[in-house]
Parts: sequence; structure tokens; C-alpha cells
Amino acid sequence: MVSMATRSMPLRAAAELTFCYALGYPIGALAVSAMSPMAVLLFRFGLAAAILGAWSLATKVSWPTGRALVHVLISGLLAQGVLFTCLYLALMHGAPAVLGAVIISMNPVVTAVLLTFIGERLTWSRLAALGLGVLAVLASCAGRLVAVGGVDPAVLLILVSLLGVAVGGVYQQRFCAGVDFRATATLQNAACVAPVAVLAAVMPWTVTDAWTAAGAIAAVVLFNAVLSMTLYVRAIERHGAAAVAMLFTVIPAVAGLLSWALLGQRPDIGIAVGLVVGAAACWLNARGSRRQALTATREVAGSAPPDRTVTPAA
Repeated sequence: MVSMATRSMPLRAAAELTFCYALGYPIGALAVSAMSPMAVLLFRFGLAAAILGAWSLATKVSWPTGRALVHVLISGLLAQGVLFTCLYLALMHGAPAVLGAVIISMNPVVTAVLLTFIGERLTWSRLAALGLGVLAVLASCAGRLVAVGGVDPAVLLILVSLLGVAVGGVYQQRFCAGVDFRATATLQNAACVAPVAVLAAVMPWTVTDAWTAAGAIAAVVLFNAVLSMTLYVRAIERHGAAAVAMLFTVIPAVAGLLSWALLGQRPDIGIAVGLVVGAAACWLNARGSRRQALTATREVAGSAPPDRTVTPAA
């Protein structure tokens, strides 16, 4: 029997998830261009928690308690709080949306390395993918590093975003298994509201274009925080994490095209190289993950005890 992790993803489902996920980068950049980042995130987390919470209550999901609840909240602070706080601050400091997409698309590669700390095997293909991922990040950042003459704070912020979402994903896999994804999403967004509110209180609150801010925030909440998350979790459940990870080979390119169309941000040669090398890294990582999953399935099938049928005596 073929495991879930080896199944291919239908084209329509892959296209829908890719578009919604990639759209989050340019509309996030558009939002922070019209309103201060912490204000945008306060609306994003608050409204997303309310919408997802209403959905969870309507479907009567089971809510985690005790240690499980604490683990879900911690995973939310890492995977969403650190990710979006640092990313939106980087966008505010002028980082192109596609740069964020290229660097954060290395999440499956970094996650594969982090998973070795909880017992998963680090294969040669994953090591090669990690090397390509480092090259992709360096190529994508080359233009900004040359322009500022050193380490760019915006790049550092995006790297922290990448680390946050990777650690948060591993933490969630390790400690939050069995919790309904709707309850998880609700609590993860709710966990980020208070810290962001504190940051919003101590940082300048500015609105340069109210109508643009309102439209961009609505798009961020509906397409990125709610729809994209739902499609992402459902895709992992139905088609496996390896199949979904393959989408990161094309998400940055789609984000680049959308950023060019919506924001006029044309990728430079370094980012273009990063797109190609990053796609190769994600493809190699996903290919290795699928092979490893298939091997594990065969080993389990091979170690299963034979079926012994007792024939009654005549």
C-alpha cells in the first residue's frame, strides 16, 4: 500500500493553495505601506482569531486543555507571531515582498534539518537541499547587501521569520499532534494578539492611506490568515507534507509575479537566481522526503508478522 506522503496533489488544489499563499506577500507589503506593521498585525490576528473561532464553535470542535493548550499557544507565538512580526517589519524597512517569499520558502529545508533533533534521519539529499537553500538566500540578498554595504537589518528580520516558522512547525508536530486544526489555528492567532498589542502601544501608529489599509487588511485576513491556512492544513491531511512542500518550488515565483503586478516590484538578478536555486532546493528536499516516506512504509510492511490462518481439523 502506498502511503499518504507519496500521493500527488491535484492540479486545482495545488493552484489554489499556491495562489493564496503567494498572494500573502504582496498584500502584506501593501498593508504595511499604508499602516504601521503592528497595527496591521493587530487587525490580522484579532480578526482571524474571531473568524476561525466562530467556525470552530459552529462545528463544535474539541478544544485542548492543560499542557496541550500551552503547547498550542507556544507554537502559535513561534510559527505566526515571530514569522509575521519580523516579516512585516522587514517589509516596512523596504524589503521586496519577493525577497521574503524566497527566504521563507526555505522553510521545508530548514524544517527537515530541525527534525533530526527529534529523531528523523538527515539524508544526503536533505543536506544537498540545505546547501542549495543557503546559496538561494545569499543570491537573493546579494543586491541589498551590496547596496547597504553590509548586513541588512531587513534581511536579518526575514531570517528570524524563517527560523520562527521552522521551529514553530517542528514544535507543533512534536507537541500538538491530535489537536483539531481549527482549534489550533484559532488559538495560535489569539496567542499573538496580546504581544502585538503591546508592541503596537510602544511603536508609532500611523495610517497614510485609510482606504488602502482597510482593503489590504481585509485581503490579508481573508486570503492569507483564513483561506490560505485552511487550504494548507487540508492539503497536508489529504496529500501529505511532502506533496505540499513541493509547492514551495513555485510559490516564490508566483509571489514575484504578483508583487510585480500589484506593487511594481521587479525582481533583480540576484532574486531571480535565488528563485531558481531555491526551487531546486525545495524540489530536492521534497524528493528526498517522499523517498524516505516510501522506504519507511516498505520497512513497516516488511516487518509485519505474517498472516497465519488456522485450518480447522476435518
